[in-house]
Amino acid sequence: MPSMPAFELVRPDGDPAVLVLCDHASNAVPREVAGGDLGLPPEDMARHIAWDVGARGVTLALAERLGCPAVLSTFSRLVIDPNRGEDDPTLVMKLYDGSVIPGNREVDGGEVANRLAMWHRPYHRAVREALDRAEARGVPPALVSIHSFTPRLRRRPPRPWHVGVLWDEDGRLATPLISRLRAEPDLVVGDNEPYSGRLKGDCMWTHGTRRGLPHALIEVRNDLISDEAGRRAWGARLADAVSDALAAMRRAA
Repeated sequence: MPSMPAFELVRPDGDPAVLVLCDHASNAVPREVAGGDLGLPPEDMARHIAWDVGARGVTLALAERLGCPAVLSTFSRLVIDPNRGEDDPTLVMKLYDGSVIPGNREVDGGEVANRLAMWHRPYHRAVREALDRAEARGVPPALVSIHSFTPRLRRRPPRPWHVGVLWDEDGRLATPLISRLRAEPDLVVGDNEPYSGRLKGDCMWTHGTRRGLPHALIEVRNDLISDEAGRRAWGARLADAVSDALAAMRRAA
């Protein structure tokens, strides 16, 4: 048995119309994985290479405002990345933004298989089961995934966006959400920035595209959500934006 659960489930009986996800909610390393610290110093484990800083708090605040369920990871993305497909070469990172990950340098196929079984697959199973519960209630849920990004990567220019919306083939939710956020005069909003949402095998492709469910991945710049006040403010701001985008999506259907 693993030393900790692979996911946190919040408000399972909430409004089934929306499911909020947080793939990179934690920087925890289970004790059975590379000694429980991956050989990295605390300052590396505290930065964005290990988790999406502030994303868990925004996710909880957003789900609270919407009254909907949420599924959050409990393990660091450096253990294994739940926002990557099982065959993705970046599933277990050995080098990330200038930092070598000692506990991953010698990872072989057997260890990857073990981490898939203990952490990656249980998280995705929890997401599937939450979606199944919503559909069993006769509601096709919308998926909203919360991430955060650093204001800049090493040796890269600063990123101008406050928030970005990532999406691929299905713009039913993403398009009105981008429009709604861009209506706020103090925001610089990225459309598939600072990353592209066109990644086959990622969480939104797996649970949104493949199931035919409307979905959007929201990236918030992490300096804006570095404290509890910022996280709650962004949770409320996104709740309003998501609610308006869902209403626009339904009007257009």
